[in-house]
This record gives sequence, structure tokens and C-alpha cells, in this order.
Amino acid sequence: MDGGQPGLEPAAPGPSIPGPSVIAPLRAVVRLRRRVCLLRKRRLLPPGAPGAGPALGPGAPRPGCSSGAPPADPDRPQFFTFDGPAELPSRTPRKRRRRSRVVLYPETSRKCRPHAERRSRAQRCLLLLVAIVGFQVLNAIENLDDNAQRYDLDGLEKALQRAVFGQPEAVARIVALLRDYLATHVHSRPLLLALHGPSGVGKSHVGRLLARHFRSVLEDGALVLQYHARHHCPEARAAQACREELAALVADVVARAEVEEKTPLVVLDEAELMPPALLDELHGFLQPQRAHPFHNAIYVLLSGVGSAEITRFVLQNAASAGPQRPDAHLEPALAAAVQTDEELRARLRVLLVREHPLWQAAAIVPFLLLDKQDVVSCFRDEMAGEGFFPEQARAELLAAQLSYYRVADREFSVTGCKQVVARVNLL
Repeated sequence: MDGGQPGLEPAAPGPSIPGPSVIAPLRAVVRLRRRVCLLRKRRLLPPGAPGAGPALGPGAPRPGCSSGAPPADPDRPQFFTFDGPAELPSRTPRKRRRRSRVVLYPETSRKCRPHAERRSRAQRCLLLLVAIVGFQVLNAIENLDDNAQRYDLDGLEKALQRAVFGQPEAVARIVALLRDYLATHVHSRPLLLALHGPSGVGKSHVGRLLARHFRSVLEDGALVLQYHARHHCPEARAAQACREELAALVADVVARAEVEEKTPLVVLDEAELMPPALLDELHGFLQPQRAHPFHNAIYVLLSGVGSAEITRFVLQNAASAGPQRPDAHLEPALAAAVQTDEELRARLRVLLVREHPLWQAAAIVPFLLLDKQDVVSCFRDEMAGEGFFPEQARAELLAAQLSYYRVADREFSVTGCKQVVARVNLL
């Protein structure tokens, strides 16, 4: 110390500053750690992967950074995305919503429910009524079909068309009236068919065919009554006795048919010979005041009343229409025939009502004059029935022996087919 010599005691140590050889590695370690933390945050580099570059950005986190996210699994594959650190949303765990449970109301509280639409009792009754009516209608339709099929009207129509010549309009009208009436078993009044026409045109033949058919389908001959005025009530017999007998016969047939639930048939032939008392009794059967069994019956009245009017009408129409042409259209001819038939029925009704009010409630069916070709057909049918060969030339020769009305190149038989049976019996 004295004399300016340096002392031997060491000087007091001051704050030590690390040298450049120690600070530089520490800074490199800090930068590397920040870079690794940033890569972990971006999930671009799994933790502990080697090869992290020394370059660190200025915004790197400080040493010991922690994002709070769980450490990534090194075995889990990582995917590269171009999203920046600011674009990554913070994933917060969402709370699962619990399913709403049925609210249990306390027993003391009042439950409030929405008001349901109330249906009126009248609406239910109306639906029930509609169902009942529909069932009844369906049952009635089935009964109509069954009742009509019982009488086999299709077979009757074929039999009439095959056996009756020259009367297509009359046959069609008879079948149509029977279809309408026999469609049901319950009726408010009986059916009266009045077949009018000259002698030999097929009225009695149709009556016999109807009686034969109804005996077959009804399976009881007692339900069919055939009354001939000339046979059952001759002139020598009193009209009152004939009236009582007719009333008893009809009442018995109607009562039997009511028990069996069937429709009887009463055929009265040669009605023009009946005394007025019998017509009055028959008219009484048609009155609605009679008992119900009398309403369910079919009366067929065969008469020659009005034959002169029918003959005159047919001849006038034939003269005005002129000769028949084979190339004439069928539809206009049928329309003209229907119109002519309606006009003739109207004339006959006016004439017949003057005779007796019975015909006021009758369904009139006129039978027209037969053409010569129809008479030839009658001869061939009768020859076949008697065992002869129905030769056309021979039938025409026999038909030429009869009398005819000749109008506009047409020939109408005066007696129809009435003499056919007698002519064939002479062969």
C-alpha cells in the first residue's frame, strides 16, 4: 500500500457479467423454445420432433408458454392447414341439452290442455243413417236382380221372337212391360196387358206362350189361370153366375201366389164376348181399394175390339209410305215404326175407353196385319211341326191360296195365319 505498490489482497468481487460465450447459447435456446411452443400451438409439429429451425418470428411466445390445450398425441396423424393462428377458433366444450321430460303436474293443480274439436252427436247419427240407407239400397238392388231372374224373361223373349211372326214391336213392348213389373215383388197395382188386333195375327198364340212359360218358371200350374169367355161363360149362362165364378177363381190364384211370394198370371181370351158384368168385376180387381194380394198379379186381356181401326190404320200407312225398298236405312225405319205404334195406341185407347173404363188403366199392345212373307213363315213352321219338309216353294204355293189386302205393291193377309193349320192338315 505504501509507496504505491500494489497490495497483495484481492479486490472485492463486483456483479459478474457473463461473457459472450454464455449469453449466445441461452438466447438460442430461448428462441428455439419459443419456436417449438408456436409450432405446438399451431399443431404443425408434434412435441419433441427434431429439426426445428432456429428462425423465430418476432411475435413468438416467451419461454414457458402454455396455451392451456392438452398435449397432442404423437401417434395421432396431423393435417396441414393454411389457417393462421388468429383464424383458429377457440374450441370450448358445448353442453349437451337434456331431453325435455314429461311435465308431471301436482295432483292439486289443474291441468290445462288444448280444447279438442268436439263432434256433435247428430253428425254420428247422420252417418249411421246414411250407412243404413246405403245397405238397404244395395240389398234392394240385389233383390231386384234375383226377382227378375226367377221369371227368365230373356228366355221368354227368345221364345216369342221365334214363334210369333210379323209382330216385333208387340213382342218388344210385352217383354219391356213384364221386365218393369217383375223387377220387384211388391206393387201398388196389378199389370193389365190388353192385346188387340184382327183375327189370326197371333194374340191367342202369345197368350198360350205366356201361360206355358209362367207354368214352367213358377213350377206351379195353379198360379196360372186361362179363362175363355166362350167356354167358361156361354150365352146361355147368367152373367152374375159367371162373375161370381171369375171372382172365386182369381181370388184363389192370388191367395196361393201370396203364400208362395210369386206373381200369378191370368189370361182372359175373347174379351169382346164378355158381358159387362165380367168387365166390371175385372175392373174391380185393378182398384187400389182391394186387398194387397190383388195388387201383385198380371192380367192379359186378348180382344178383337178395335180390329177395324187397326186394319184401316195399317192400310193407310202402307199407301202413304209406298212400296218398300230393300236399300232403305234401318234406323229411320225403326223410328218411323215406333212413332206409328204410339199413334195407333193413342187412337185405340180413345176407342176402347168408350166401350168400358177398364181400358183406361190398361197397357195397350196393338197387333198389326201380317204381310204375305209372314204368312209363308207360318206355313213353314206348321209344316215342320207336323213332320213335313218346310219347302219354301210349297209354302208360298199354300200362302197364295189365301185372301190379301193389296196396297202399294204390298199384300196383307185378311185372316192372318188362322187358316194355316187347316191348310197344312189337308196335305
